[in-house]
Amino acid sequence: MDILTIGLFERIGMLLIAAFMVTRMPSIQYLLERELNWKTATTYSLFFGLFGIGGVMAGISIADGEILYPMWWPVFEPHVALAHSGNVGVVMAGLLGGPVVGLGAGCLTGLFLLVMGGMTGQAYAVAAPFVGLLAGGAARFFSDERIISPAKSLFIGMFAMILTMCFILVFTTPHEEAVRLVNHMGIPMVVANSLAIAVFTTMMRAVLTEKEQAQAVETERALKIADKVLPYIKQGLNQETAHITAHLLMNELQPAAVAVADEEHILAHIGLGADHHPVNVPLGPVKDKLDLYSGHVQVIMDQDEMECPHPRCPLKAAILVPFHQAGRMAGLITLYYKRPQQIRAVDIVLAQGLGKLISNQLHLAEAERMKELIREAELRRLQAQINPHFLFNTLNTIVSLIRTNPAEARKVTFQLAQYMRINLKLQSQTLIPLNQELEHLQTYLDIIHARFADQLCIEVKTDSNLPLVYLPPSTLQPLVENSIQHGLRNRREGGRVIIHIKDKADHVEVSVEDNGTGIKPGLLDKLGKVPLSHEAGNGIGVYNVNQRLITLLGESSALRIRNKADQGCHISFVIPKQEAGSKPEAKRGERHVH
Repeated sequence: MDILTIGLFERIGMLLIAAFMVTRMPSIQYLLERELNWKTATTYSLFFGLFGIGGVMAGISIADGEILYPMWWPVFEPHVALAHSGNVGVVMAGLLGGPVVGLGAGCLTGLFLLVMGGMTGQAYAVAAPFVGLLAGGAARFFSDERIISPAKSLFIGMFAMILTMCFILVFTTPHEEAVRLVNHMGIPMVVANSLAIAVFTTMMRAVLTEKEQAQAVETERALKIADKVLPYIKQGLNQETAHITAHLLMNELQPAAVAVADEEHILAHIGLGADHHPVNVPLGPVKDKLDLYSGHVQVIMDQDEMECPHPRCPLKAAILVPFHQAGRMAGLITLYYKRPQQIRAVDIVLAQGLGKLISNQLHLAEAERMKELIREAELRRLQAQINPHFLFNTLNTIVSLIRTNPAEARKVTFQLAQYMRINLKLQSQTLIPLNQELEHLQTYLDIIHARFADQLCIEVKTDSNLPLVYLPPSTLQPLVENSIQHGLRNRREGGRVIIHIKDKADHVEVSVEDNGTGIKPGLLDKLGKVPLSHEAGNGIGVYNVNQRLITLLGESSALRIRNKADQGCHISFVIPKQEAGSKPEAKRGERHVH
């Protein structure tokens, strides 16, 4: 028994060396996904079936209790039994490929054993398919593991070999000889084959871990490179940004040379061949080799395809990495090598990942730019709704003054022109400094003073040394207009509007309050949240102000509207301070308009 065990281990050792080389084949790793069609299942059944046949051919013949040692071609005679390792391939087929692959490999191995004959040929032929099905079923049972653990595969292998011994007892005659054979070779076959299966699964787990670690490293490397080059590519490719990008890629990837081009011209070339690879020239024949719309990486292994006119160009191979934006090629990165053999599979995968990362980031940047344009257009639409509303009210004031006080009407017309002139300057900006907004408000207050000089008092109170903060243009004027047109519309005298500007710890607080009639309870929750008709006050203007504050400054800057306890309305909002630091404004005092 000891001699048989040693002999089996010797031959299984050679099989495991072959198995080690098999695990290095990329195609074998498709089995780990366990999503096989009939074509791949047939292919892998054939592969592992041949591996099982190899284990049979490495078996040891036993006749009359004597061990025979023919090398790699055991004796198949009616009185000769066989101790072999064919079940290693069959069990591995089931563990990696499932019941279908296990059954296929088992049938192929069993058919070979049946044809070759021998005392145990029939028993082995029947046992092999059952062993494959058993291993495949066990693999499905442990489907949460990509590869079953070596400990579990060890016990599955032991059970498979014990099952094989049972088939020998059933199908081998005479029965006394079958018992003697199982006693002689049962333990050596169980131990040797189960250990071989455990070692095989360990190899597969190691290969998988190694592959995943390599992929993780290359993914991290691609992300790192993309993170470095994207800021320059997003700026737009020119000779300066292309030169910086080429240097970064040269340092990270270490090819022989790097060239960067836009969709038409080569903008930079760093490394070997720089003396005869000019820049700012058309892409030429290289462009014809690219699939401009699919974004696929192209690999050039022949120097003739490089079409370099220099007779001693040291660059013999290249990887072309196009990247795309908005459905067109935005640029091209070319990685040059001195020999085709220097281009590894991992370099091609890295280049593909880098091209996709850059393209995806450019697509995202384009989507963000379009989103910003849409948002800006919406803000312009809201802003355009405010100015006509104020203009309509002011023109009504002028029409009224023309009949009663023509001189004052001329003055208000002049003040309106001044207001519109300032307004036109501010409307091209999304955000303006608070001091400019206060100057803009003052031109509005000058117009209001012309009509309501004897009816109301407007005060602007600001803290000293206000920080530099920004807010949307025409924010304060609609709020003041709301107080005048709605809150004070029925007051003939004693009307009062106060604008407070207060410096807080992390923001500037702005409030507008009046001593008017307040807002009807049914409208208080709607004002600023939905556009209201003119009968409800300056509902459209307040709504637009609130939407622009939320869009540009955030939800924390939304309008807070309430009725005061005594009388009147109070509207407030906050302006966040700049994170980069605040710049003191000129000292402001208290401003009165009577």
